[in-house]
Amino acid sequence: MNPISPDPSSRPPSEQGRATRLFLPAIWPIDNKQPLYWLYLGLRDICHSPWLSLAHGLVMALCGGLITWLAHDRFWLLAGAVSGFLVVAPVLATSLYAMSRAIEREEPVNLRLLFKTWTRWQSLRNSEEVSYWCLVRFGLLLALAGTGWILTSSALITLLAPVPIHTPMDFIRHVVLSRESYLFELWLALGGLMAAPVFASSVVSMPLLLDRRMNTLQAVLTSWKVVLTHPVPMALWALLIMSLSMAGILTVFIGLIVIVPMLGHASWHAYKALVNTEGVPERTPAEGSV
Repeated sequence: MNPISPDPSSRPPSEQGRATRLFLPAIWPIDNKQPLYWLYLGLRDICHSPWLSLAHGLVMALCGGLITWLAHDRFWLLAGAVSGFLVVAPVLATSLYAMSRAIEREEPVNLRLLFKTWTRWQSLRNSEEVSYWCLVRFGLLLALAGTGWILTSSALITLLAPVPIHTPMDFIRHVVLSRESYLFELWLALGGLMAAPVFASSVVSMPLLLDRRMNTLQAVLTSWKVVLTHPVPMALWALLIMSLSMAGILTVFIGLIVIVPMLGHASWHAYKALVNTEGVPERTPAEGSV
């Protein structure tokens, strides 16, 4: 099976500098049902280091519970917290990607690995575009996207709702259960419209930035390339992520204890199955390699 990729060396010499700068890795062909297998691999990685993996989910569940307790009667704060979780989750799962990579390389998976993963932000001082700081930049872009959704969503509801919406019960009573308008359907459609480009930009970006020396633009464009190359399996993957995330939230966040690490590990395997990184320098070489 040959991956799908243009050859940057075939460009004229005057364009090769720009081609290298925006070089995108090849995309491997996959089966439409492959996302289900990624979930299985995610569960397998949890079993490899259960306490470290589940600790990620426990932290997310506790944070979700705390925010819900503090904002239970403030609908927009609660909606913002839930939306923020769904948008920024790929960044928060960075150490889960690092764990899966270590398992793949047969390297130790321990607290030291997690500490090293989350303390490389010192490369903030590095002026290179492919420095570790690109992960932070991408996280900020996702946070900005989440903020944009909350502002747009609140404007829509404020303008079209028959009464002011202040609490979750107001939203359920006057938007979700309303028979006099299609505001809830419009709200869902707007959410899907705004979520699609965020998903397309992030489906493999964070694992790729963690694993290989590429800049943020290359990672985002590679992620879009994946989605455009495999629209059907990527639609299934998006549906699985959204469904499992909502299931975890609706179980008073308890389900997130397992769902968060499973999706985090599975996302690493999605990246490895989709992106051909041969010839792209590793960001952190395997232990013992030259």
